[in-house]
Amino acid sequence: MHNLSVIQPGLQTTIQDLGRVSHQIDGFPVSGSMDQASHRLANLLVGNRGKTACLEFALTGPTLIFRVATFITITGGQFSPTLNGKPIPENEAIRVHENDELAIGSANAGRYGYLAIKGGIQVPEVMDSRSTTLRIGIGGFNGRALQAGDQLPISPQETLRSFGHRRVNQAFLESFRDPKTMLQNPLVIRILKGPQWSLFSKSDQRLLQHQQYQLTSEADRMGYRLAGKPLTTSLKSLLSEATVFGGIQITSNGQPIVLLADRQTTGGYPVIATILTADIGKIVQCQNHQLIQFQLTDLKTAEDELQKQTELLQRLKAEFIEQRYQAPIGINRSAAQRIRGLFEGGFSKG
Repeated sequence: MHNLSVIQPGLQTTIQDLGRVSHQIDGFPVSGSMDQASHRLANLLVGNRGKTACLEFALTGPTLIFRVATFITITGGQFSPTLNGKPIPENEAIRVHENDELAIGSANAGRYGYLAIKGGIQVPEVMDSRSTTLRIGIGGFNGRALQAGDQLPISPQETLRSFGHRRVNQAFLESFRDPKTMLQNPLVIRILKGPQWSLFSKSDQRLLQHQQYQLTSEADRMGYRLAGKPLTTSLKSLLSEATVFGGIQITSNGQPIVLLADRQTTGGYPVIATILTADIGKIVQCQNHQLIQFQLTDLKTAEDELQKQTELLQRLKAEFIEQRYQAPIGINRSAAQRIRGLFEGGFSKG
C-alpha cells in the first residue's frame, strides 16, 4: 500500500467518514465529520462515494507529502492551500504527483476543512466506520489525531474522468451554502422545537430566539457552549435519553450547549430545540466569539432545506457525468497519464 506522509499534522487532524450511525444504541459515539455537507461535496469532487473517509482538520490544516499520484480536493472553511509552494483553489479536483507537497495552512474563514483523496484513506473499519473517536481512542489512525511522521495508506489513482470539469463555481456555493455566512455577525441559525420545548416557560422560549449568543472557547467535536442571558427555567435534569446531532441542551446554569459529532450517546439535560440539519454546517464553521441568533422554523422548512442541499449534490454529480465527453476530456487511461507526465516533465536531453 502506498503512503501519504504527514510532515506537520495541523490542529486536530483526524480521519472521518459519516460516522458509525448504527452503533449509538450500543453506547458508542457516532462521530464522523462535523460538517457533513462539506464532506460529501469533497468526495463528489474526486469521484468517491459520499461516506468515503477524508481528513478533517480544525483552524490549521496539515502539511503532507504524497508518495503516489492521485487526485485531491479541499472543501469546508476558507484556507490558503499550496501545492509545492504554489496556491491551489479549493472546491476543485486537483491532480497531484508522486512526492508533491501539500500545505493547507490556516483558516481565513470558517473552522473545519476537509481533504478528500481519490479512493479514500484505507484504514480499517471499526463498527462499520473509519471515523476517529478521540475520547475513547477508536477508529481512524490508531484512534488518535495525526502526528508528524505518520504514514497513511492510500492507493494510486492515475485516472479521474474529466477531472478538468470537477469544480464548483460561486453560484453553486452560494446555493449550497453561501460562503458569506461565515462572515455574518450575528449568524442566523434556524431551529425546530425540541422534545422539551413545552416544558420551558414562554419567556424562556422568547429569550432563546431574541437574544444573541456568543460562541465560547469551550468548543470541540463534542459540542459548542454558548454564552448569553441565562434561561430561568427550573428544569435541572431529566431521565437520560438519546442525543441527536444539533440538539440544544440547556444546562443547570441556563446556558445552551449545541451537541455535535462526538456527543455523548445519551443526556439528561432538557433539549429545548434542535438545529436544522441543513444549518449544522453553518454553526460548526463558526470561530470563537462568533455571535449567533436562533430563528424558529417548522418541519416543512427543515425538510425542504435538506432536500434542496441533497438535490444540489445530485445535480452536480449528473453534470460531472455529462461533462465526461466534453473538452477538456480528462485522462482516462493509466498509460496515457504516464505519457502526459513525460511531456509535462520533459524528455531527457539528447
